[in-house]
Amino acid sequence: MEKLTRRDFLRLTSAAGLALTSGIPAVHAAPALLPLPASATDRTPLGRTGIRASFLAQGTGVNGSKRVSNHTRMGEEAAVRLIRHGLDNGLNFLDTADLYGTHQLIAKAVAGLPREDYVLLSKIWARAEDWNDFSGGARAEVDRFRKELDTDFIDIMLVHCQTARDWPTIQKRVRDDLSEFKEKGVVRAVGVSCHSLEALETAVADPWTEVILARINYMGGREYSMDGTADNIGALLKKARADGKAVIGMKVFGVGKLTGPEQMDASLRFVIGNRIVDAMTIGMMKPEEMDENIRRIGKTLSAVRAG
Repeated sequence: MEKLTRRDFLRLTSAAGLALTSGIPAVHAAPALLPLPASATDRTPLGRTGIRASFLAQGTGVNGSKRVSNHTRMGEEAAVRLIRHGLDNGLNFLDTADLYGTHQLIAKAVAGLPREDYVLLSKIWARAEDWNDFSGGARAEVDRFRKELDTDFIDIMLVHCQTARDWPTIQKRVRDDLSEFKEKGVVRAVGVSCHSLEALETAVADPWTEVILARINYMGGREYSMDGTADNIGALLKKARADGKAVIGMKVFGVGKLTGPEQMDASLRFVIGNRIVDAMTIGMMKPEEMDENIRRIGKTLSAVRAG
C-alpha cells in the first residue's frame, strides 16, 4: 500500500467522502505486530503484560475531576446499568481512576461476575489536592482502590496525568510501591497516563513502564487534546509497541470535537490503520453510543484487515 502523509490523507479522504477504503496515512514502517482483532469486543493482548482485554475499553471519567464525572452525575442506577450494558455486550475492559469517583459504580456493575471476566485499569492522582490526601506513595491508594472496587487485585495501575519529563524521578516512591505490589500479585501491570510530549517521550524510553495511556487522534495539536502532531505522537507510540509496551489510546475523538461520522471514521482509520494502539478507551454515556462505537470500530477493523 502506498504510504501517505497525514496531509495527503486528509485531502484524499475529504475528496472521497472519508470512505473507509481510503489510503491509510503511514506514521512509519510498521513493526511485526500481532494480527488486528476482528471486532471491538475481541480480547486482544496488551503488549507483554500477559493481559488480554476487549479492544475497546469503557471510559468512566467523562469530564472527571475531584472524584466526580458525568458517570457519577447520572446517578448510581443509570451508571451501573450503562457499565453493565457494555459488559453484557463484550466490553470487559474498564478504565477508571480515583479522579473520576467511579470505583464504587464499577464494583456494583461487576458484582456477581467471575473476576477473570473483566479487566480493571485505574490511576493514582500522585499529588496532594484539596480533594486528595495523597500519601506520597501508592500503598494506601491501591489498598483503598481495591476496597472500593471490591477486588483482591487490579490488572493495570497507572500514575495519572504526568506532564514532567522527569516524572519517574518525581514519582519514584509511587513507582517503587507499585513494583512491590506487582511482585505480590496485587497489581498485574504498571505504567503511566501521559499529558505532555515530554512525559510521553520519557515513558516510551522508560524500562519500568509497561503500559502507556496516551492521547491520539488523526488531527493532532492542543485543539484536539493532543501533545503534538498526529504523525509525531503516532511514531512514538508505535515505537513503544515495537518495544513490547502496551499502548492504550485515549481522546480518539478529540474529547467530543470529532463527532461527525466522517471525522470519527477518519480518526479510527488513522489510529487503527497505522497499528498505533493495542486498545483504545472511549467515554460513553448511552447504551446506544456503546453499540454504535462497537459497530463503527468493527467496521474499521474489518476494512483495515482487508487491506
